[in-house]
Amino acid sequence: MEQNALVQFLPLIVLFAIFYFLIIRPQQKQAKAHKEMLNSLTKGDKIVTNGGLIVEVVKTEDDYLKIRLNDDVVAKLDKNFVARKVENTNNSEATK
Repeated sequence: MEQNALVQFLPLIVLFAIFYFLIIRPQQKQAKAHKEMLNSLTKGDKIVTNGGLIVEVVKTEDDYLKIRLNDDVVAKLDKNFVARKVENTNNSEATK
């Protein structure tokens, strides 16, 4: 009787395993990498905000970043609104 119950739950267990490895685990890895990127930001780094602005980090604080929009404007940005860090693009700009 126990073997019959195990056979009944086996498809459910397999579906959960597939769901875990295809959806949950990659999202956890992506969230961990994003958090590490936020913690590694330093003065002078260029970032892209969720709004699409490319800005320069002036100062890092616990929950916020002070960012420079242009030569005159410095603003405060919540770390939750950082989409990604801009990598060095000197090579692509030199070819233009």
